[in-house]
Amino acid sequence: MQPVSATTEGIRVEVVSEYVPSMSRPLQSAWLFAYTIRIHNEGQTPARLVRRHWLITNAEGKVSEVRGEGVVGETPRLIPGESFEYTSACPLDTPFGTMRGTYEMVRDSGQEFAVTIPSFTLIQPWALN
Repeated sequence: MQPVSATTEGIRVEVVSEYVPSMSRPLQSAWLFAYTIRIHNEGQTPARLVRRHWLITNAEGKVSEVRGEGVVGETPRLIPGESFEYTSACPLDTPFGTMRGTYEMVRDSGQEFAVTIPSFTLIQPWALN
């Protein structure tokens, strides 16, 4: 899939997703999708990612909400010009859906701000004609 990206207050979030057939069980209504996110600090000041908030929508329109500290067990601090990349996964009970959300970031000054995670598609390649 093609990456999607969004920039908020100098922080660019780029996402690419893929279907993981080896970990999916369509006959049991279980599909697994991996996604890789790269967070770039293109601004002028450092920022730390402290929390995440996800909205996951399946093909039937059912929305699941996930909140948590950091990402993959980390709260990365990005200085200007620095990037952080991680891969995670999302199980769905339908062959396609979407994810979107926000990262809560904090500057060294204590200023908090929300960074947009752009909406991206989770799709089994042959699910749509």
